[in-house]
Amino acid sequence: MYERRDRSNDMTARELFTMNHKKLLEDAEISIKGTATSCTVVGALIVTMMFAAAFTVPGGNDGNTGFPLFLNHKLFKVYMVSDTISLVSSTSSVITFLGILTSRYAENDFLKSLPTKIMIGLITLFSSIVSMVIAFSCAFILMFDGEAWIVMLSILLTSVPVILFVWLLFPLLIKTFMSTYGPGIVDKKKIKRVKS
Repeated sequence: MYERRDRSNDMTARELFTMNHKKLLEDAEISIKGTATSCTVVGALIVTMMFAAAFTVPGGNDGNTGFPLFLNHKLFKVYMVSDTISLVSSTSSVITFLGILTSRYAENDFLKSLPTKIMIGLITLFSSIVSMVIAFSCAFILMFDGEAWIVMLSILLTSVPVILFVWLLFPLLIKTFMSTYGPGIVDKKKIKRVKS
């Protein structure tokens, strides 16, 4: 690709942009590292809780066989599936955010690589939170069967973290998606026509 050099400073437009925006690159690195660190901590906490929840099943185990007491209950199966989904997605989220923390933070990484990793990390973290809330609700329904007001109150209260996550982090996800894959400042079709 041919790039013209400016006569006044003997630099290409890209070199000039890089030189003038070093501070912006440093600020972006600090911001992404902060987001990735916070989300890694949350994901690690969810991994820990969901791993423990898989072995401390609601209702306990049968003393003779060792099998869970609610093994044949449909809600117990939903509990185990949602626990597994939460464990897998939170582990994926932690691995993704660790991948962000160990990135090179080169200028080109901020175009597609890092924003895509942030989006994958946020989506997997969100799915782990949702499935964790489902597992918690199933456990409450199993343990307090017949106590409708306790079940309804617990389900209502467990929806608060999901709502907070959507309210606080969904805008970041949308902005990251739009800045990475949405229309840019420069129309890419016009650039292709000018080059040809």
